[in-house]
Amino acid sequence: MQTSLSSQCLAVNLDQPYRISTEQLHVLPASNISVSFRFLRPGDQSEVKSLCCDWFPIEYPDLWYDDIVQDTKYYALAACETHTQRIIGVVVADILPLGSCNREDQQILHKSFPLTTPVCYILILGVEKDYRRQGLAGILLCHLLNTLYERGTCQAVYLHVLYSNKQAIKFYQSKSFQYRVHLPHY
Repeated sequence: MQTSLSSQCLAVNLDQPYRISTEQLHVLPASNISVSFRFLRPGDQSEVKSLCCDWFPIEYPDLWYDDIVQDTKYYALAACETHTQRIIGVVVADILPLGSCNREDQQILHKSFPLTTPVCYILILGVEKDYRRQGLAGILLCHLLNTLYERGTCQAVYLHVLYSNKQAIKFYQSKSFQYRVHLPHY
């Protein structure tokens, strides 16, 4: 049986910094859980794969997990519980020219932008179930957006969300992302 999925493309322009207080970087406000942040590294593949299998309705090939921990073209940040160093959240993004995006995703910027304009595609943003609703996804996203803003290289950030995932859509809209296009059967 094949299921038909539908998603939305959401985007945000990077014209201002996304600031978070330093207290939020180490202790999740709702739980007193100490969290540290580090970039993914070789050896994290199986842990990240397990998390992605829980979070997303698609299966990535093993080679993809090797790429995100080794290839510096990816921004791949992990949130780890400080005492155990267990990964509890991840954001992975890729910076690419607008012309390298799927045709339907090229609508995130006005047609006046050249196809060489750099944009950022968020491949994954997820938090382990027991740590959700404590601001961790927002902190991971802010780390990414602040880094992109400070580098000044991207004109927009975009991602795909299942149309049925109203909670995720609401989260991204609260972070200034805007609906751009509905992608049926995506």
